[in-house]
Amino acid sequence: MGARIIFVCGGSAGHVNPALAVADEIKEMMPDSKLLFIGAGRSIESRLVPAGGYELVNLKVSGLLRSFSPRSVARNAAALRDMAAAFAEAERLLRDFRPDAVFGTGGYVCYPVLKKACKLGIPTLIHEPNALPGLATRLLSGKVDRILTAFPADGWARGAPGRTVVVGTPVRGGFATLPAARERELSGARGEKRLLVSFWGSLGAEKMNSIMAEFIAINARERAFRHIHATGGGEPERGRLLERLRGMGVGRLPDGIEVRAYIDDMASLMALADLVMCRAGASTLAELALSAAPALLVPSPYVPNNHQEANARGVSAAGAADVVTERECEADALYRRVVSLLGNADALRVMSAAQRARAAPDAARRIAEIVVSMRRPE
Repeated sequence: MGARIIFVCGGSAGHVNPALAVADEIKEMMPDSKLLFIGAGRSIESRLVPAGGYELVNLKVSGLLRSFSPRSVARNAAALRDMAAAFAEAERLLRDFRPDAVFGTGGYVCYPVLKKACKLGIPTLIHEPNALPGLATRLLSGKVDRILTAFPADGWARGAPGRTVVVGTPVRGGFATLPAARERELSGARGEKRLLVSFWGSLGAEKMNSIMAEFIAINARERAFRHIHATGGGEPERGRLLERLRGMGVGRLPDGIEVRAYIDDMASLMALADLVMCRAGASTLAELALSAAPALLVPSPYVPNNHQEANARGVSAAGAADVVTERECEADALYRRVVSLLGNADALRVMSAAQRARAAPDAARRIAEIVVSMRRPE
């Protein structure tokens, strides 16, 4: 007999994709399982979950603003009303679906659903992929039956040592099929210039793309390495970066340098890259580890609790990446740092080995097994 599992996730691909990866594993283990996703109505879960073949129900929830302006007070009052309604709707969904377990991967929508599930005596689990937990995880850590993490839960889960398991972060797509022990062949060994792959996420980053225009202009003159950069933000953002380049006298990019809006074949490119320069979101870090890709991390400062910098420092401490903060970024200095890293084959191999040691290729399967094991006996 299959399992009946509710997945709760919303707000970002970093919340939704791990849940989908675990759902896929449960379906493979137990094809007759009934799986339901609960989201917050954001575009990302409304697109990804149905595309993955799963039913999605949305609750209306939003975060609280941390200021006391009239606008913030009014919005927070509305958010609290929405949360009260979400608790009532969560209870209805839980009673109607009768899940064996409820698994949350982050976002405000986790709070009402998992808290209500705890009160109803339904087994509950939450996955925290970041070094510093999000608000929902902090609020639920003393209530759920299992806390699954990608980093050791130092400090914030002291009350739950027997309930906390380090499992890594599940990923989907081509990364799941990459061999965990793949040896990295540096481009130089093939007689090619080294390859840098850089990106700042699907939404882009205006400040960093402005810096990258100068960075690319320098490399267009010096041609020290091959480079593929994804601006994010679609064709308009790519167009703005190319326009900046034209203003710097770079009308046509030389062979070996590309500017894309997105990277659709990320698994393939990470596997080929000698160095990846990117943000430090949890899913990206899991992909880097599976790819054994050396990295120069520029954590986003625009996230709650500055958790990306904590993520990046953890990976750096493991010897798998270098870190530079956005406030430290300046085009020429960043370019020289990349040239230095790409010129040090031994350092790249050490980083690659450290990434490989961090990899958790079986994270989705391990989590699926834990979720299924939480089912109450008939």
